[in-house]
Order: sequence, then structure tokens, then C-alpha cells
Amino acid sequence: MDAFYASVEIRRRPELRGKPVIVGGSTRGVVAAASYEARRFGVRSAMPMGQALRLCRHAVVLPPDRAAYGQASAQVMAILREVTPLVEPLSLDEAFLDVSGAQRLLGRPLVIAQTIRARVSESLGLTCSVGVASTKFVAKLASARCKPDGLLVVPAADTLPFLHPLPVTVLWGVGERTAQPLRRLGVRTVGDLAGIPLDTLRRAVGAAVADHLHALASGRDPREVEAQDVEKSISADHTTAVDLTSEDDVARELLRLSVEVGQRLRERAWVARTIGIKIRFADFRTVTRVRTVADWVDSTAALHEIALDLYRGLDLDRPRIRLVGVKAEQFRDVADTPRQLTLDEVDPVATGVDGVADAAQARYGAAALRPATLIQGPERGSNAHRHAG
Repeated sequence: MDAFYASVEIRRRPELRGKPVIVGGSTRGVVAAASYEARRFGVRSAMPMGQALRLCRHAVVLPPDRAAYGQASAQVMAILREVTPLVEPLSLDEAFLDVSGAQRLLGRPLVIAQTIRARVSESLGLTCSVGVASTKFVAKLASARCKPDGLLVVPAADTLPFLHPLPVTVLWGVGERTAQPLRRLGVRTVGDLAGIPLDTLRRAVGAAVADHLHALASGRDPREVEAQDVEKSISADHTTAVDLTSEDDVARELLRLSVEVGQRLRERAWVARTIGIKIRFADFRTVTRVRTVADWVDSTAALHEIALDLYRGLDLDRPRIRLVGVKAEQFRDVADTPRQLTLDEVDPVATGVDGVADAAQARYGAAALRPATLIQGPERGSNAHRHAG
């Protein structure tokens, strides 16, 4: 997908089309995504927000809405699985497909790629770039080199002519540390590396790395597409604008994140049994805690109760916290999960509230309906009814 988070935001705010858009947290956070207009100023994903805003002072900055991105990702993956069941997601916005078994029904790989791009555009109003090749590595490279909104086919016979002129840093595993000994050998391009005797390469970077890089540079990548359907965890975290020092402030952040994780669980009709938190302090020390509970949960209230109890269990004295995270793991389909009712059962009420909130947010955005605790500043009081309506 092209600038996925930013594209999802622009899709629901058409007035931002053509403007530099950055999706990210506070000035202490990092860039989650940048539109191509922002990238022209040097803004990149994972860049500190402060640096990004110095490069592009007139950028429109939007907070991440991970629930919206998760929903859009599920829609994209559904389109891909209409083409072939052999889909290997790499992240929310990227996947490998093995289309060798789909050609009889859908046509040549070029035609399949065109079909995918058309379906994504027509159904979702988003663009994607597709690389087609005989190996996963070359297909990924091709998709990157035709962005944005492009299509590049590298036939098997053209693999080496495509690869060899590229800088050696495009190879998986060539970071700055590995690039240094390669430069000493005079290696600048993938073709240079393919021409180095394997024994010489092994002495420079070690046997395992040398064998891996030499195979890629020679167009060999035996890895198959491994179909994956089930996420192993759902998580959300937030770097705060200022350090949190009180339990009330941390509890509010845990609630905000529990809302997001709970919504993503319910979108998938899943319940979870293992809940965890992540706390990062001002000195960047990070602690995590997890708990496997007796009952399967998907409600925001239950997630928040468990997360807050885990936090209280840390027994912190005057903490300074810069990041808070909540995650859920160990999933089951809600339809396959019997629930034991008790005399003080409140879950039906919580589920009803969650369902109303989910529906409102899906239609009107993340701020349409939310716990009053999460409404701060001038939104309280006279404007509170607008958010609750």
C-alpha cells in the first residue's frame, strides 16, 4: 500500500489531498507515516516528529487512528485472499502472494497484478504498488521501485539484469555494519557482490551472511510464501507529550489504549485470554507485564480493569512515564466461546455500550463517541454533548 496510514487519513479528509500529511504522535514521538508530498521534504517513517516538523514546517499532523488502519488492512487482505489463499502479510500494509495456482483462472501474473490494483482502488479508494517476480526478494524490490501507484514485472530471465545495477544496500541484511567491509572489497552494487569469490566474501562478513548475500545477489531466494490468517497479538501504545507521574494519568492512557485494542478485537469477532501492558520510563527503561485470565474478554471495561491492575502491581514510586502500551493475545472466535453467567454479570451492558461506540466510530471517526474520561480541556462541559451524541 502507498503511504498507507496517510492515505487512509486523506481518504476521509479529501481536502488534504496534495498537501504534506504526517501521521504521528506528539513532538516526542515518531512519524508513523508520511504522504509523498511530505516525503519530498525528507520526512520518513520512524523519524522523530521534531525533526520531521523542522524539515516540513507546514505539514498537517494527524494522530494515528490504528482502528481505522486495521479495518482498512482487513479489507485489503480480503481482496488479496479473493485472488489466492496463499497470502503472507508482512504488516498491515504489505503482503506476499503466491499466484502460481491462480493463473489458469485469472490470467498471467501481470493481469492478476492489474486486477488487484483495480479492485483496491475501486473498492477502497486507496492505491497500491505491485512488484511481480519469480522470488519474494525481487518482488519486494520491484514493488518499492515502482512506488507510488505503480506496477513492475521482472520476468525470471531478467532477474540478474534488474538486480545487478542496484546498490548493494538493497540486499536484505546489508546495513551500515555489513556495508563497511563490503566497501573495503570495492563492492558498491549487487553485481559487484555477485562477482566476489565466495571464500573472499566469507572472510569479510562471515560464512552465514556471505552465503545469504551471495544467493540473493545471484537471484536465488528459495523461500516460499507462507500463508498466515491469524494475528498473534493486537497491541496499541502511545508516547505521551509530557511525562506521566500520577496514576490517574496513566489510568486514562490505559483506558484510551484499551478502547482501541477492544475495538480491534470486536471487529474480528475475537475474544482474548492474555492481556499485557508496556511501560517506558523517561530514561527509556521499559517493563512489560502480562496476565492470562480465567475468562475470555473483549470488552473495553474488562481490558482496562486488567491493564490497570497490572500497572498497580508494579508498585511504582513517583514514576516518570513517557510511553504506555496495552496488548491482547491468545485469541478465540467469540462464537466458539461459551460464557459463564453470574448473578453480578455486567458483561451484556458493557458489550452493548461497546457495540454502540464501535458503530459510531466506524461511521463518524474515532472521536465520535468515547469515554468521558478521555475528553479533556474545552471539550468538557458545553461541547461534551456533541461527542456523546
